[in-house]
Amino acid sequence: MIELEKLYDRIIQRTNINLRELDFDVATQIQDLIPLSQLTKFYAFYGISPNHPIDFQFRHSSLSGSYFLGKCKVTNSLLYKSDIRGDELKKKGDSFQFKDFSIPIKRDESMSIENSMLIKTLVHNFSHDPETPEEFYIKDTISLHFANIHGAPSRGCFLEPFATVDLTTMNECVIGAYSYIQAGEINRLNIKPGTVWVRVPDNFNFLYQFPQDQLDEYVCFNKCETPKGILMDFVNDRKEDFQQVFDMVSKKQPISVPDNASLDPYAVTKAENHINEKVLVSQRAFLQNVWMGMGANAQENSIIINSRLERYNVTAHGAKIIEADLGEKVFVGFNSFLRGKPNEKSNSRLTVGKGSIVMPHTIIDIEDQLVIPEDTLVWGLIRNEKDLKQNSVSIQEFEKVETGLSMGNMVFEGNGANFVAAFRDRINHILEANGAFFDGKKNKGHAQKNQNMSFNTIQPYPKGDLEGLYPTIIIQP
Repeated sequence: MIELEKLYDRIIQRTNINLRELDFDVATQIQDLIPLSQLTKFYAFYGISPNHPIDFQFRHSSLSGSYFLGKCKVTNSLLYKSDIRGDELKKKGDSFQFKDFSIPIKRDESMSIENSMLIKTLVHNFSHDPETPEEFYIKDTISLHFANIHGAPSRGCFLEPFATVDLTTMNECVIGAYSYIQAGEINRLNIKPGTVWVRVPDNFNFLYQFPQDQLDEYVCFNKCETPKGILMDFVNDRKEDFQQVFDMVSKKQPISVPDNASLDPYAVTKAENHINEKVLVSQRAFLQNVWMGMGANAQENSIIINSRLERYNVTAHGAKIIEADLGEKVFVGFNSFLRGKPNEKSNSRLTVGKGSIVMPHTIIDIEDQLVIPEDTLVWGLIRNEKDLKQNSVSIQEFEKVETGLSMGNMVFEGNGANFVAAFRDRINHILEANGAFFDGKKNKGHAQKNQNMSFNTIQPYPKGDLEGLYPTIIIQP
């Protein structure tokens, strides 16, 4: 394990060098957080299908429990139970639109992870950096439990647990626990835990800050300690269910799935579930007593329990939905936590009206029945009707905002109609990419393309100086 220890120290040093101007020491944050012996216990695996071009290159790295799809290169890195999904990378001949620039793509894009450590992190989408349109890079970066790096190239960064960086290029930044950042490009920023920031320069700027004492109840990260809080406990309570799936993958579907829908064999299904046409259930998703309408999806690390989702619902990466009924075309953003409660004496379920947008990193945790009206924009921390009034607004009213709006811990600047239009476009793109609009011939998406896929495993050196590292592996057509 000598080489594994050297690699671990190398990654910390390179990240620290990048973060020196922030006076941030990664070693004091993660020392012994993941025992290196854990990295020797699990196989890695990759998917092959007729619909996904492949080019896997693994050099001097540990890939424990991680999944790869598409064109991925990993060098001098430690990955632990991470998902690296390259099924939306740009292809040669495509054109990438950035503001007034139409950038031709000269070669197939690839994901490149170098001198980085990713712990239970999802990497997905494609590079939104106009300077590197053919490479989605993650370099000298450390990312912790259940973070999302979504279309967000990063260099010299540290992401705390449950953080999300979305369509944003990061350089030498620290992203606090449970923060969501979609801001185009950020440099040398230390983002406080519980920050929700959505910005398009010269257009709009949405900013919400969770109260720290309330956030700590759900997500709390202290130096060199395993993350704590309700969200972490909720995920850990289901670890054994996932372990059974990863111990042995059966090719037989555990439940009936339409021909134009997809249920990943690395997803967990328990009790009675119903999957309609054009539904996508991704790997590491968890379903228990769930009804999913046509075109709905459950993305990576999402957990849905005792709930009904009408058609065209989007459950984004890491979102949790429990004891809830969601109307048509409801969007539940990254790492959001929506929890109603079962109660035999009274109805304590959560209802979200059709067309509503639940902002990324929203927590709705109720004791009594709560109904969110149709076409409502929701954010922040909501436990009752009073919180809902403070942290929501009808989309119709929000579209009338021309200069700004302030409500509680949320401050918005800019044009509300443009903000809503951007979200609506994003939701439609997600549905289209996931195959919700497939008509039998056109508009194939992940729900259709992921059906005929084989999964192959690779394993590390079992003993000696190289224990835990994988040999150099190149897999090409």
